[in-house]
Amino acid sequence: MEVTLNQHIEMTPGIRSGKARIAGTRITVADVAIMYLRMGQSLEEIAGKYELSLASVHAAMAFYYDNRPEIDQRIAETEALVETERLKTPSLLQEKLDAMRNYA
Repeated sequence: MEVTLNQHIEMTPGIRSGKARIAGTRITVADVAIMYLRMGQSLEEIAGKYELSLASVHAAMAFYYDNRPEIDQRIAETEALVETERLKTPSLLQEKLDAMRNYA
């Protein structure tokens, strides 16, 4: 039996920063891994929610497990960048809530 992950997973410079993604979509392997491993969504739920074939979602997880250290590193770098930006840019909602608390 021949394994054909390449029909389900592609990497294209300029699309999602060249990250591995489900072919024909902008959904990255990391997106699927996070939804499945961290958020507890089943692969069937992910496939249904984003109108993906179940085979492509399984292929994404197979690709993730084959490349776990690199993908986890990119996820960690992205999360660190997001946290840095969050700290630099205060939440307007939080500012309004704080102002309301101080006013009362």
